[in-house]
Amino acid sequence: METSESGFIKGLLVPGLPQPLLAPEQNEGWARLRKAFEVARDEIAACKPDLLLIYSVMWPSVIGHQIQSHPNPKWVHVDELFHDLGSMSYEFSIDSAFSEAYATAARDRGLTARCVAYDGFPIDTGSVVALQLLNPDNAIPASIVSSNVYADRAETIVLGKAAADAVKAQGKRAVAIVVSTLSNRLFTEFIDPKDDHIHSKKDDEWNRKMLEFLEGGRLEDVAQLSRSIHEQVRVKKVVNFKPMWWLSAAMGQHNNYEGKVHDYAALYGTGGAVVSLTPVPHGVGGKEFDEDDVEHWHGDRSVLDSDDEQSQTLRVAGATSSNATSES
Repeated sequence: METSESGFIKGLLVPGLPQPLLAPEQNEGWARLRKAFEVARDEIAACKPDLLLIYSVMWPSVIGHQIQSHPNPKWVHVDELFHDLGSMSYEFSIDSAFSEAYATAARDRGLTARCVAYDGFPIDTGSVVALQLLNPDNAIPASIVSSNVYADRAETIVLGKAAADAVKAQGKRAVAIVVSTLSNRLFTEFIDPKDDHIHSKKDDEWNRKMLEFLEGGRLEDVAQLSRSIHEQVRVKKVVNFKPMWWLSAAMGQHNNYEGKVHDYAALYGTGGAVVSLTPVPHGVGGKEFDEDDVEHWHGDRSVLDSDDEQSQTLRVAGATSSNATSES
């Protein structure tokens, strides 16, 4: 089994809506996705990883990044949109030491990060679905990190690199799991499950193009397209479409992967897909970055500068402008 320099032996993209877990029999596509989860579960088991690291876009955070570190979270969860499908009882095995190491690595790179570890913390639907279908017996310890709604490319890339830092520091063989749909336009009125379909033809076309790239192992190419993807097929609930930024930064920012699209189907209008990416020695190769790479988070803007610092900056700029004018 090839292992990336980051220590990740495999990456996965899986949808987080509850239909494949709670109601696969209601729609042929939901049943296929349930089967695809099972195939991916077998792939994971064959790798014998030490850790499953989940980045879930369905766990939003506002101030910095949160990482689940309760060793044995246990609760009964009901999805806030599809409560009619029933309850999801869960009990997970969390690698608390890794979660703490991840938070430390994130802070070392300039991010705001903290662990959460208390009974009854509301683990999101996507993480519950992913862990119950990919790790039903808790055979592999897990960790879950939130997705900051305001984080853009630079911050998300640094968060992914911090994950690699922690994996390498602990000598783990890890699987990175992104929980996200492709297109995310949900139907806003109740539909008969049998009538589920991708919300629009354009959404379907963009979804299939993303899957074509991923099946070709072109993870970094998809990451480079993230802003266009967000503009074309994503409801603007967050700053940008960031899962591929995180996954590429964590696993390695290149296209040397073997991709497998296990299945693709509609999930209440959104694009649901189960995809696996395995590092290989030679693939499509690297990618020239369209935007600067970043190693350490320094913030987007200088909005937190003190008044004195801002005044000094303005005085220097003004003096420079005056000198330029007088010498012209």
